Amino acid sequence: MSFFNEANLAKAREIVAMYPQAKSAILPLAHLAQDQHGWLPPEAIQQIGELVGRTSADVLGTVSFYTMFKRKPCGKLLVSVCTNVTCLVVGGPEVLHHLEETYGTDIDVTVEEVECLAACGGAPALQVNYEFHEKLTPESAQAIVEEYKSGKRKARTISGATVAG
Repeated sequence: MSFFNEANLAKAREIVAMYPQAKSAILPLAHLAQDQHGWLPPEAIQQIGELVGRTSADVLGTVSFYTMFKRKPCGKLLVSVCTNVTCLVVGGPEVLHHLEETYGTDIDVTVEEVECLAACGGAPALQVNYEFHEKLTPESAQAIVEEYKSGKRKARTISGATVAG
């Protein structure tokens, strides 16, 4: 059984053919799979491995390094909170913990910790569906998420499936 739909399977084969070493196509294939499904289920990992002549463990070892690849379904809002050095010093962990406690059971909101958003000048920072918000407190971060949830702010769509605004 194929994970990729017919059109994406053809595209996947074209991607693999572009590289002198098929394993170099792992990342573009992971993007393609996530765009199709919203996250990378085990079936996607397995088929990517088959397409590039590597094991599922090799593919998983590659994609698990990158926070942009989701290995479980996400809510409509993906809230990525930075806890790297600058954000760490000025309150990133507090923002993260507050949002985790607030939205831990909300199926529409996925809160994740990320290593760096490259927004040190506005720390602490987070993204909602990859849109930046800076100079946050736990309360202002929650207010921003609530604005997205209510439709006051429009979340952009970031994939074709489960992570969408």
